[in-house]
Amino acid sequence: MSSFPLPVRVAAGLAATAVEQARRLPTTLLGLPVTVASQALQASMRVQQQITELAIKGDEALAVLRTPEEQPAWATFDEDLPDSDDDPVEPVAEPAAPSSVVAEYQTLTLPQLRGRLRSFTEEDLVELLAHEQEHERRPEFLRMLQNRLDRLRGQ
Repeated sequence: MSSFPLPVRVAAGLAATAVEQARRLPTTLLGLPVTVASQALQASMRVQQQITELAIKGDEALAVLRTPEEQPAWATFDEDLPDSDDDPVEPVAEPAAPSSVVAEYQTLTLPQLRGRLRSFTEEDLVELLAHEQEHERRPEFLRMLQNRLDRLRGQ
């Protein structure tokens, strides 16, 4: 076996690689758009990560310039409250339990209310309207209840 000089061997290797690449070219061309898109997405993700890292470092650097509040106004702990051993404790009035009409009403969706609207009496509608105005204040519910009440009263 005769040994060829290095430049000849390199040239033969280049030629063989060129032939292999030429054979794979059709399949490579099909996947090229996907490859380019993938590489672009990877590059944008790297840029976003670098920007986020810079922002975090900036926050850390600027934190030195800020003086933190001793105790934020919204932070209240049990031990911060004054002791009130000698103050009489007034019982908290529990809210009245809703009537059965209101309890049922609270579970209704707008379409369900529309279907049940004719079954309510004038007193029920007054109670439901007052409840809605006091609690939820949903415009479509208020309008529907008020319109039905007006029709019942002949207005």
